[in-house]
Amino acid sequence: MNHIRYVEYGVSHPADFIFDQPKGYDCFLLLLIHTPAAFWTDGKLAEYPAHSAVLFPPDTKIYYRACQNSYENDWIRFESDETFVTAFPLTGIPFPVADPDYIHNLFQLLTWEHSFPQPDSERIIHQFLQILFNRLRTVAESALNNEYSLPHIPELLALRKSIYRNPQLPWDIPSMADRMHLSEGYLQSIYRKAFRVSCMEDVITGRLRMACDRLACTDRPVADIAEECGYHNVEHFCRQFRRKMKVSPGQYRRQKL
Repeated sequence: MNHIRYVEYGVSHPADFIFDQPKGYDCFLLLLIHTPAAFWTDGKLAEYPAHSAVLFPPDTKIYYRACQNSYENDWIRFESDETFVTAFPLTGIPFPVADPDYIHNLFQLLTWEHSFPQPDSERIIHQFLQILFNRLRTVAESALNNEYSLPHIPELLALRKSIYRNPQLPWDIPSMADRMHLSEGYLQSIYRKAFRVSCMEDVITGRLRMACDRLACTDRPVADIAEECGYHNVEHFCRQFRRKMKVSPGQYRRQKL
């Protein structure tokens, strides 16, 4: 059972913002901070970076404040007896979130579902909460085991999303490194460590995913599809397609008809 008391996203406060609840709440509080903030943890005040999350269980002291010119967060105060909440591995201590945009979007969906309830809202809220906590559990366990040390994760995820949204763009290592303000070698190293694939392999995957969709859903010539997907040489496109898909573009289209 889950019951949301209140949920908001993108809430902003001025530089003098302080939240002090000495005895906590009689329910759970989950925060995702978008700006640096200081939290009272382990008997002391410590600063934590933006894109951190923290779960406060019931009856736990809660104190945090702004560290810069403003403070912004998403938050949800709720009751739950679900094990994905009650057995969460890390409570009362902020931990870094690998994909803050994804978590932020879940807060948005929870806010809308809670604000404008429909007959099936209880089921949908449960599913959203389960997805949210499943996503947070992995990074919380990594933080607990001091494994979350790879830098630039949010920026790398943003780059990867851009590649998959627009694979037809003229992606190359120099432009990616410039976008990230990193050296080319360092970018390639941490990208592979993060995703177990190289930057340019991801570009190829994104382009071929787009090509598969166009081949299956349109009757446009293969050369036109290759151009649309970022290939200026149809022979090069066909070679990469066959190497990845194990069939030619024409054979792939015939299989999907």
